[in-house]
Amino acid sequence: MTIAPVQRTASLGSSAWTDARLIMALEEVVEQELNRHLKVAKDWMPHEFVPWSQGRDFEGVLGGEAWSLEQSQVTPLGRVALVVNLLTEDNLPSYHHEIATMFGREGAWGTWVHRWTAEEGRHGIAIRDFLLATRAVDPNELERARMSHMSEGFESDNSHSMLHSVAYVAFQELATRISHRNTGHHAGDPLCDQLLAKIANDENLHMIFYRNLLKAALEIAPDQAMRAISDVVTDFRMPGHGIPGFERAAAQIAIGGVYNLRIHHDDVLQPVLRHLKVMEVSGLGPDGLQAQDELGVFLGGLDAQATKFDERQAALLARRAARQAAR
Repeated sequence: MTIAPVQRTASLGSSAWTDARLIMALEEVVEQELNRHLKVAKDWMPHEFVPWSQGRDFEGVLGGEAWSLEQSQVTPLGRVALVVNLLTEDNLPSYHHEIATMFGREGAWGTWVHRWTAEEGRHGIAIRDFLLATRAVDPNELERARMSHMSEGFESDNSHSMLHSVAYVAFQELATRISHRNTGHHAGDPLCDQLLAKIANDENLHMIFYRNLLKAALEIAPDQAMRAISDVVTDFRMPGHGIPGFERAAAQIAIGGVYNLRIHHDDVLQPVLRHLKVMEVSGLGPDGLQAQDELGVFLGGLDAQATKFDERQAALLARRAARQAAR
């Protein structure tokens, strides 16, 4: 099939762009992006990044060794972040249901949904195998947390709208990439860092797919796409927010520099928004202009909040360093 460039369609008002119409209008863009993704994505084997020789039986039916904290070289911060990242990946069945229901299972959309699910499934497999082989976490606590989190299921904040869903994953995939990459840097284990770099690369390719799809949506339905972007950015939250103890873990992750307001503003929101040239989009109607203005105001406020966080973080880390030096 020849891929035609997306053209802005002036004949349809914003009210005429139903989810069904948008999915049909973007089908060729999805096919184009799917073909690009399949050309650049490189298969990798998760088992190659798991040090199986370190593994041994746990206590239980096999009568192995009980888990204890000192058995792993992973740092406390790395351990917290790895568990949050893994439990987030564990809800893949719910995520698949959400996007398969929204985008369908046929044509290029369906092929992408299944490919994305397969790649994401590899991430959870690899992280769990690594954590258990290296005894980085308490396996009993990890399983209880998995059962609790998955038993709650997952319902997207954006399932009411196809464009909101696309806008959300464009930012969320980049946020996940940053979280995995920074976790690797802070884990204290070179092999863990290599594994999470592989996972982060997958997430970056997923982000590019959705970002380019969102760019096309801005061309054909600018007002609705701008509204979706503004709504998603101003109400954004990570998909792992339902994890037991998430607030406490998120605070540790933020202070430790894995993921916080400054990172969210500078490394997630701004790169996507700059690529899309969101604040430069012209020809918007009243709702699109209002959404664009709301987005600008929000970003200014978020930057100010991030600056305050930076100051509190620096002060806290300085106090911790002083206490450590005094010992």
